[in-house]
Amino acid sequence: MEWIELVVGELNDLMWTYILIAALIASGLFFSLRSKFVQFRMFPEMFRILGDKAMVSADGKRGISSFQAFCISAASRVGTGNIAGVATAIAAGGPGAVFWMWIIAFLGGASSFIESTLAQIYKVKDRDGFRGGPAYYMEKGLNKRWMGILFAVIITFCFGFVFNSVQSNTIALAFEDAFGTNQTLVGIILAVLTAAVIFGGVHRIAKVSQVVVPIMAVIYILLALVIMIMNVTEIPAVFSLILKSAFGLEEALGGTMGAAVMMGIKRGLFSNEAGMGSAPNAAAAAAVSHPVKQGLIQTLGVFVDTIIICSATAFMIILSGDYMNSDLSGVQLTQSALSVQIGSWASIFVAVAIFLFAFTSVIGNYYYGETNIEFIKKSRMAVFIYRLGVIAMVLFGAVASLDLVWSLADLFMGVMALINLTAIVLLSRTALAALKDYLQQRKEGKDPAFYADSIPGLTGIESWEVKNQKDKQ
Repeated sequence: MEWIELVVGELNDLMWTYILIAALIASGLFFSLRSKFVQFRMFPEMFRILGDKAMVSADGKRGISSFQAFCISAASRVGTGNIAGVATAIAAGGPGAVFWMWIIAFLGGASSFIESTLAQIYKVKDRDGFRGGPAYYMEKGLNKRWMGILFAVIITFCFGFVFNSVQSNTIALAFEDAFGTNQTLVGIILAVLTAAVIFGGVHRIAKVSQVVVPIMAVIYILLALVIMIMNVTEIPAVFSLILKSAFGLEEALGGTMGAAVMMGIKRGLFSNEAGMGSAPNAAAAAAVSHPVKQGLIQTLGVFVDTIIICSATAFMIILSGDYMNSDLSGVQLTQSALSVQIGSWASIFVAVAIFLFAFTSVIGNYYYGETNIEFIKKSRMAVFIYRLGVIAMVLFGAVASLDLVWSLADLFMGVMALINLTAIVLLSRTALAALKDYLQQRKEGKDPAFYADSIPGLTGIESWEVKNQKDKQ
């Protein structure tokens, strides 16, 4: 086992230190420039369309709304990375890591827009409404089904099994620390709760996420705001420390500036997943009038995850000063930071927050796997077996040590991201053409609507009717 861990560790160092981070930054810049920084100039539009209702299909079924799809993807994005990941980044890279998390979120917003818009364009109909994602636009947009199957296998393994084990393990450890709860008992409870949700189908997933995600995010952000108000005179110093640590000469000479850059980017990407190819699976499920609407919604999700929730954790940790304690990292650092501000009950709060964040991640991760299994082969038995596998891995994760699994997850996620980035770069013209169509209709005062023939020469479209045929009816 040791040699496996060594090989996986070396591959991860190569992947994350040199290849993946460079690819994500380069693609983020490329998409930002080509879209004229859509993630900034259309920020008000993101909030305007957030309240759009789901469209009703010809058979009278109402699909997943923009807000519900936003919550499903947020359920996967917002997890232990927002509490433990941020703490790890600051512990290893110092306060300057926070600045680089912000930068990668701003660039990643453009990547998220492109991939989620493409997911909407190439989505397909199913019994629950719509499905789609990278595997679908690889097959229908690039005519490379083999590429889609490869991606589908990797994301199903990575999110459906491995990441869900990590999430349940984090919950079990947090509850053991806060309440002394037996990890096996926590695992059984989590497995039962997971089964109750995922056997209810995508609409139950959407309903659970729609309620839980906003509540948990608001409570966590409010706590951070209270702490910031309590330390309002220190806020300018916190911003100054973050910027100084990100660019300071002292940090550069000491080598910690490089650590800040690398840790900030790595943990930022791990948290918001922009360009990874995961969020488009949720984006495709939305029943909207134009693909760009969901592209904008998912871009907003990147900002909410990193700029708001991750920053909330970062500010609480920096204000406490505990990040300078080399003995603390991860969840322990966050718990210690909160204890300084609000008292010893912080460990209980963190345990509850971890449960809410991580459990909704389990739900979102499950959905990504189901979508991609149905891409490979539409089989109720395959989905049933997958559901049993997810439940088993949730139970296993609660009682297991997952160092090797974490490393494998990082490696598979890196491969997944590289495949997805290749596809969305090749298909970016289609997404940008959709953006041009959307802006033209908005300029004309219309509520933008998309059709299969809105983009000349576009093929592989199944879920958008042809405008010319509609006009003749």
